[in-house]
Amino acid sequence: MRHFGHIPPAAREGLFHQEPCEFTAGSPAPVLAAALGATLYCPATRPRLADDVVKQAGRGVVSMVLCLEDSIHDSEVESAEANLVGQFADLDGRGVATPLLFIRVREPGQIPDLARRMGASIRLLSGFVLPKFTEERGTPFLEALAEAESATGRRLYAMPVLESPELLHLETRTETLTGIANVVDKYRDRVLALRLGVTDFCSAYGLRRSPDMTAYDVRIVAGVIADVVNVLGRADGSGFTITGPVWEYFRLQERMFKPQLRRSPFLEGRAEELRTALIEHDLDGLLREIELDRANGLLGKTCIHPSHVPPVHALSVVSHEEFSDARDILRPERDGGGVLRSAYTNKMNEVKPHRAWAERTLQRAEVFGVAREDVGFVELLTAGLGE
Repeated sequence: MRHFGHIPPAAREGLFHQEPCEFTAGSPAPVLAAALGATLYCPATRPRLADDVVKQAGRGVVSMVLCLEDSIHDSEVESAEANLVGQFADLDGRGVATPLLFIRVREPGQIPDLARRMGASIRLLSGFVLPKFTEERGTPFLEALAEAESATGRRLYAMPVLESPELLHLETRTETLTGIANVVDKYRDRVLALRLGVTDFCSAYGLRRSPDMTAYDVRIVAGVIADVVNVLGRADGSGFTITGPVWEYFRLQERMFKPQLRRSPFLEGRAEELRTALIEHDLDGLLREIELDRANGLLGKTCIHPSHVPPVHALSVVSHEEFSDARDILRPERDGGGVLRSAYTNKMNEVKPHRAWAERTLQRAEVFGVAREDVGFVELLTAGLGE
């Protein structure tokens, strides 16, 4: 699979200075963590789940979470598990390409139980999403994951969700973060990425952000994100990939949005008119939040609607300017440090302070590609929508 792999090769060539790389479920963990992109969540109760997975793969989705937790009613868990087992068998029998697939469980015991019941079709599973993760609650999940790996001989990754009240509350945050850091470091080779459960954070205070506000406008949430990145997202080799929070609004309909992109005023230089069109479709807040995610050290995003996937991926592509700066900073002759003017002559690049940024940028460039110099967000979004 590859990002933008659902569009024709000729179209990709016209968009990218460096095309996104191909990867598989067996690729190195750092590649997979960077490549998660817009991870689409789907309730495990859907009766045509296998069809949904194939359909979304054809639209450019590269990672999905099939949820047994908050997205389904408590009374549906047993039937949802049976549905998952059957749908995985269906997918396995088709022999078609699928996204990276993860199952979000409720209890540790579900992990080895589902792994056993899935049989040979577990080869389609990349891992499990672990809810309300703390040191105390998370350790049994990770032990269960190790048990399932041993029983199946299949490499399975964990994606803990950081969403517990202990992490939100100021008086317990430091202790909780320290405990999480200890346990994920112990199981580092199994932890693919950490996910933020911002909806649960808001719930603890009876809050819900409106479509014109990002998670970073809710100060109590922004403070938790900052602390999580501070402890768990460091660029010194001790950190993990941390994904952006969910965007809850999805009034945007592709069939309404595509015609506006085809006659996009942005392509004629009238950016404000396009911005107005985006606001009308509740996309403006999402775009701002994606940009703020990356500015705050997050990569990828939890998504609950397919219409969110193309914007996340379009804004994840590395611009030609970013690529030029990163490559210049990391040239071998720059190892001793120093300052240089950017090739775009609009900024100064300090080699030592900007090195970690440059390394992360080139990692993102590997999986999402580098846009051509004259290609921007609208062209990438249009392509991602299949236009």
